[in-house]
Amino acid sequence: MYTHRRLSHDDLDTICEFPQTEEELYFVSPRFKYPLTSEQILELLKDRFEPIAVIDAVVNKVVAYANLYGHDPSDCSCWLGNVIVSPEYRGKGAAEFLVQMMIQEAENKFGIHTIQLSCHNTNSRGLAFYYKNGFKPFDMKIKMLEGRKVITIQMKTENRNTYS
Repeated sequence: MYTHRRLSHDDLDTICEFPQTEEELYFVSPRFKYPLTSEQILELLKDRFEPIAVIDAVVNKVVAYANLYGHDPSDCSCWLGNVIVSPEYRGKGAAEFLVQMMIQEAENKFGIHTIQLSCHNTNSRGLAFYYKNGFKPFDMKIKMLEGRKVITIQMKTENRNTYS
């Protein structure tokens, strides 16, 4: 049902419709301002790589998006960022497909074995999802961003194929 490809400029308007509230957009990135715009995505992509769109192959529609950043070749790691799924595809396997594709792309294209992510402490649904998909907490960060305290749980997973 799902396939994936590199993000195209034509996908941006669709992805901008995914966050339904200011809080949802905050979970995607505390640097984004509601409502999300194509310009914000493009600006953030300046220091990101491997932006991936998940497509519902039946209707040829973008249903999820994420990217990678912070590649550290010394320990074969990077970070997963800006994970967002269309509201109508939440709970239907699109997020699992997206995360698995991001892990595979990181391993196959860049030799990355460890994927890390930050999930906001108030995003209990996200924390449960990532844990269910093999990510384990390893740290917590507290910082101020534009006068607002941001608390994130740092999680990581290691590519199981590398160590089996």
